[in-house]
Amino acid sequence: MELVGIENEEINKISKDGVKVPFMKPLKMASDKVQEIEVVLHIIDWLKENEKRKQYDLLMLLQPTSPLRATEDIDKAIELLFLKKAKAIVSVCEVDHHPLWANTLPEDGCMKDFIRKEIMNKNRQELPVFYRLNSVIYLSYCDYIKEEKSFFGEKTFAYIMPRERSIGIDNEMDLKLAQILIKNNISNFLKD
Repeated sequence: MELVGIENEEINKISKDGVKVPFMKPLKMASDKVQEIEVVLHIIDWLKENEKRKQYDLLMLLQPTSPLRATEDIDKAIELLFLKKAKAIVSVCEVDHHPLWANTLPEDGCMKDFIRKEIMNKNRQELPVFYRLNSVIYLSYCDYIKEEKSFFGEKTFAYIMPRERSIGIDNEMDLKLAQILIKNNISNFLKD
């Protein structure tokens, strides 16, 4: 396994156990203000410049904040890339809360126009299915990322994952939920 672009020496020491770390990510790329695609483009450029004996056609971004993906998800995303003749695959899952039941509020909190009239009294099952990015798998041809400056474009397709494997760890509550699932043997969740 190759891990590219670590910016923290402490993380680097931990990850070296069984993982090749070809370079440290520049500190200027470690800021919260740096867009993720900038880091991905930097990695592609670095690999092209420094790994001349190995050229990479595909890049898969697996964020550590989404630890519940299964190897089967990775395999299926790769299969889907070739099956669809896609240039990129991005994982999604069904939304937890329907976006048609969400809106902004005016300053006075009035909910007069909060829900559109055509869906006012509909049951959830009557509404169209919506999906959200789950930040679990981003797979793309390197040249497509460079061309689009994104994983998204005309040739990007969705890999649909179950919600229980789509948990992203963004806060302490998410971490506790992931720990509970792992502790209680989520092997049943890790298979479709």
